[in-house]
Amino acid sequence: MSVFTSVFAAFADLVEHLAALIQPLFGATAAAAAIVLFTAFVRLLVHPLSRAAARGQRARTALRPKIAELRKKHARNPERLHKAVLELHTAERVSPLSGLLPGLCQLPAFFLLYHLFSNPTIGGRANGLLSHSLFAAPLGDRWADALNGGGLVGPAGLVYAGLFALVAAVAFFNYRRTKRMMAADNPVADVSGEQVPGLGAVTKVMPFMSFFTLVTVAFVPLAAALYVITSTTWSAVERAALYR
Repeated sequence: MSVFTSVFAAFADLVEHLAALIQPLFGATAAAAAIVLFTAFVRLLVHPLSRAAARGQRARTALRPKIAELRKKHARNPERLHKAVLELHTAERVSPLSGLLPGLCQLPAFFLLYHLFSNPTIGGRANGLLSHSLFAAPLGDRWADALNGGGLVGPAGLVYAGLFALVAAVAFFNYRRTKRMMAADNPVADVSGEQVPGLGAVTKVMPFMSFFTLVTVAFVPLAAALYVITSTTWSAVERAALYR
């Protein structure tokens, strides 16, 4: 048995045991609740990185007056301005990439759930996780399976309708917040204050990125979709608290 197979089998056992532990509280949806709890645990582990990203954002905001002074000082020397701004970020220990770390660290957990609920066997035995469901929607199924099984208003289709409504509400909240933050940060300008070619279009699209979660929920196994929904909702609440 390979290392990866062992990891998948161990995680499958963990989910099964956690589901059995909370089954008296959640009944037939215990496995779905276990995935939500697992997601919350991952987000708690990543929270220090999220706090660091928030501190980095505040630090970058605090550097704006100094960067404005550097622009005036090196207005005729873009190369020197670029070097001076980089030196300022280094001296203040501010990294423009800190905001990416929380999302990158969650990818392994997402792909782990995706793999577990996409395979009929785990570790050479039948995948018992596929027998679990969220109400009428099996955790290993996708939205297409729900549509084929009963349509939009079928039992599984209604489960997805509720999840889509939740995702849309969180996405709209993130959309409004992203628009406000990007308007304040002027992300299409480079360190010299000039507009960066091509980034204007990216700026227009970026606020809508939150709605791409709807696509993810529709095309991945329901278990992975629950991870995405829980993590996205957690992020919305966390960012609202950290980026006040």
